[in-house]
Amino acid sequence: MTVPGDLELIALAQRLGARLAASGRRIATAESCTGGWIAKALTDVPGSSAWFGTGLVCYSNESKRMLLGVAASDLAEHGAVSEVVVRAMARGALERAPADVTVAVSGIAGPDGGTAAKPVGTVWIGWAWRSATGVQVASRVHRFAGDRDAVRRQAVGAALEGALAT
Repeated sequence: MTVPGDLELIALAQRLGARLAASGRRIATAESCTGGWIAKALTDVPGSSAWFGTGLVCYSNESKRMLLGVAASDLAEHGAVSEVVVRAMARGALERAPADVTVAVSGIAGPDGGTAAKPVGTVWIGWAWRSATGVQVASRVHRFAGDRDAVRRQAVGAALEGALAT
């Protein structure tokens, strides 16, 4: 995957914002390894207050539990960088924020912290949204290459692209 530049991230955020505005929906973010970068990309778009209202940076396991309702048992059994946890983060943000769509990210940006099972560059992204049939949740794992900035930048791009599909 090519590492997106600022202009590409802004273009993705603009497309997402236009789609949200057209449908009358709002988005919220629940971020760990991206540290608020998704929220920054969204709020770089003029007029974003019409469709963005909440951005949570939940870097620690404690904040994931307290602010998003992630179960301590899920964190202990699967780790913060897991499908179970990122889906719980996305769902927790949807339950707690005035939003119709959420995106959640948890990963290992490096340069340290990787393991054989979860190497540096492993990023789980989850999306939750309200539909006519109820709450929908999707998730995807990525293995991004590059340094810490490159991993985080690619995660932001993938998160925005996934939100466009909700």
